[in-house]
Amino acid sequence: MSRPTNRIGQPYADRVEIRGRDLADDLMGRLTFTEHFHLLLTGREPTDDERFFLDLLLVAIAEHGLMPSNVAARLTLAADPDSLHGAVAAGILGAGPVLLGTAESCAVLLERAQARVQDGNAPASVADETAHAIHAAGEKVPGFGHPIHRPLDPRAERILELADERGVSGAHVLLARCLRTAVADLWERPLPMNVSMPIAAVLLDLGYPSSAVKAVPILARTAGLLAHLADEREHPLGPLLASAAEQAVESEEAAGDG
Repeated sequence: MSRPTNRIGQPYADRVEIRGRDLADDLMGRLTFTEHFHLLLTGREPTDDERFFLDLLLVAIAEHGLMPSNVAARLTLAADPDSLHGAVAAGILGAGPVLLGTAESCAVLLERAQARVQDGNAPASVADETAHAIHAAGEKVPGFGHPIHRPLDPRAERILELADERGVSGAHVLLARCLRTAVADLWERPLPMNVSMPIAAVLLDLGYPSSAVKAVPILARTAGLLAHLADEREHPLGPLLASAAEQAVESEEAAGDG
């Protein structure tokens, strides 16, 4: 049995190899961080469109105010000012299906829908049947709805606009748009397409596997978390957030008190 191999990177006494390339002599000073991320993730350097949209999506999802993941990171740093890494980890642990993590769910949904299209079904019919099945089960459609952005998520619209302009929009973007129509027809309240759905659709149309989609919002949000934590050290909000939580929640008296 052959030994398992590490295909990402390997340090030697006189060099570091990344995906078979010399880090210092070939990559440093030539590749941007986005291009390097693509190389690390896929094993090859990106095309112009891949680099453009990775940059675009990383910018789109890096920061969104005092959302729970940023609050968790700030509170963690307030509790342990020397644990920058722990505070970042606390924020990333919140990258779940409610906030930030739905791009992966969107990608899986679109892949399954596209498989049915490839079997000969019309995209609009597949989207309609998919939306009906989710609605009948009483579940939420990933990539739709937002507590702030109504009736449109400006980030989502800009991604779709640029995908059209650069000729990247393909089968998955078409399905995302068909799903938007189907969701609008079925749900009784407006559910805007949020940024997660076009992130997934564009990445799939560029050829990325669904398993790689969540890497983009995680990397992007790490940058946002670091910015919040730098700000926390200069302008602390953690104690104020903790105090506000205490004031907002009424404590229940223990049984027998009084």
